Amino acid sequence: MLVVLLFAVVFAYPRAEQTTYGALALAFLGLSSTVPTLGTAFIAGAVADRYDRGALMRTVNLASLLATAGIALDVYFAPAARVHVPGISGFYLPMWTLLLYPLWAGVTVTSTLFRPAFNTSVPRLIPTRDLGSANGLIYAVAAGASASGMLAVGVVMSFRPIVEALAIPFVLFFATQVALLVISADLSVHRTAAPRALGTEAREGFRFLYRRRALLEFTLAALAVNFLSAVATVELALYVADWLDLRVGIWYGAIVGAMTVGAAVGLLSIGRLRFERRAGRVAIALILVMGLSLLSLGLVRSVWVALPIVFVFGMVPGMLTTVFLSTVQATVPDEVMGRVFAADEMGSYALVPLGQYAGGLLTLVVGIQGTFLTAGAAIALFGVLMLVGFAALRQLSYSAPEPGPTVRGTVGEA
Repeated sequence: MLVVLLFAVVFAYPRAEQTTYGALALAFLGLSSTVPTLGTAFIAGAVADRYDRGALMRTVNLASLLATAGIALDVYFAPAARVHVPGISGFYLPMWTLLLYPLWAGVTVTSTLFRPAFNTSVPRLIPTRDLGSANGLIYAVAAGASASGMLAVGVVMSFRPIVEALAIPFVLFFATQVALLVISADLSVHRTAAPRALGTEAREGFRFLYRRRALLEFTLAALAVNFLSAVATVELALYVADWLDLRVGIWYGAIVGAMTVGAAVGLLSIGRLRFERRAGRVAIALILVMGLSLLSLGLVRSVWVALPIVFVFGMVPGMLTTVFLSTVQATVPDEVMGRVFAADEMGSYALVPLGQYAGGLLTLVVGIQGTFLTAGAAIALFGVLMLVGFAALRQLSYSAPEPGPTVRGTVGEA
């Protein structure tokens, strides 16, 4: 869905206004989802640790389905009135774009509630020794479906009205709902203490992270890297249209699809590296690769060179996701795991809204190439600093027992 929305927002403006008004409109699209997502993330883990996780996933996915239908109606009727909003002189938003923001926020909020419930359900079904491979396979299948969907919406947008492309995410949400309805596993929460106030329980996730220094450093690293990558990736549609000079939707779908295929490959391959006993060092190396690949995108003008670079750039988040998920699932008690996931997500993405807005402003000042060069170089430099300063993260590990009784590992810290 995001592929469709980013493309639609860019081309809601005449070409002369796309690098100015279009860039800011993209930044506001990011803000419209990220700000409410952060607020939801504060309680999402406590909710996942309090209610039956299967019922919770079915409920919030249904809400996502309804919000998607609302977006399709908004794009179909597309009220054309202009609304002038604060920003650079003359900046305006088409009315349909303004209406789009709260609907997109609804999709991302419900997805935020979904994620802790889903991630905490995996170790209920998978032995500790298989978590790395299982998480990689689960998210690789999801990434493969997403890549196919992204390419498909690019094709649809090239030949048909944009609203028809929204049928693809609607069908995917619907298929998810059907799959959730046929799951029969017991996903109720195993608690040893009675529930307390929701806010009190939510804060426990942050306290747990604070006590685990290695996991805390992982979250702080994600905070910086997500901010810097958001500076560039929020302008990816503009990168394709302006820097690569490709103005047909299929090329944007191909770029984002290559990134998602890269994520799928990263998810599948990381488990084969048996990263468990050197999880922290692997994470630092991956961040260095991420910065260098983003930097490279600002140096090339050919889509055929950009596609393999984007593929590598996409591999890194997939690998990092598997490393972190598996480590938490192997070492954190079930009754607090949802809150730890949510606390990390909130901490990791706290600066993303600023990064997205900064990306729009930076593009206005230095152009799309300068934005990618600046963000990539900053991530690479941060990776070097992590090698020196994040001692606990360098030693982060957990044990992956051989086949036999399932046991939980321990986090290795400085």
